Amino acid sequence: MASIVRSLRPVASRLSARSSAPIRSSFRASSRPFSVSVAVQAKKYTKDHEWVDLSDDKKTGTIGISDYAAHALGDVVYVELPTIHMEVTKGDAIGAVESVKSASDINSPISCTVTGVNEYLEEKPGAINQGPEDEGAGGGWIAKVEVGEAGVKDLDDLMDAEAYKKFTEE
Repeated sequence: MASIVRSLRPVASRLSARSSAPIRSSFRASSRPFSVSVAVQAKKYTKDHEWVDLSDDKKTGTIGISDYAAHALGDVVYVELPTIHMEVTKGDAIGAVESVKSASDINSPISCTVTGVNEYLEEKPGAINQGPEDEGAGGGWIAKVEVGEAGVKDLDDLMDAEAYKKFTEE
């Protein structure tokens, strides 16, 4: 089975850049103003369009496919989930995604042990199209993982959100 990146090559040129129109609101605060600090985003991406988001302590995380990959694949009709307690190294296939356009392996972005899977995708594989990077109960994440030292070191080879956006625009 092909990796996600090989499956996307034929359709990548047809994807257009997404509009980033500002969100407007008619809400006006009548009380005191407040500030919001931007949280440091730990989500990292591979060139094969998978992502990993580690917890603050870098011992656990979540893996999935990117929004870019989900839209390029089209309607997802089947997701093969990894096996719980599966130990993988960076780049190992942990599952697969089949869409109306193609089938692709899902590769682990880091070395880790699978501790949980998104069973919701077995009955509703299209949830990947609705929210591929959503880590909630109805989202399109693939696996929860436990990470050791090797997995944390693997993060150095991955792209942050800004670098990944530039990569997909090329």
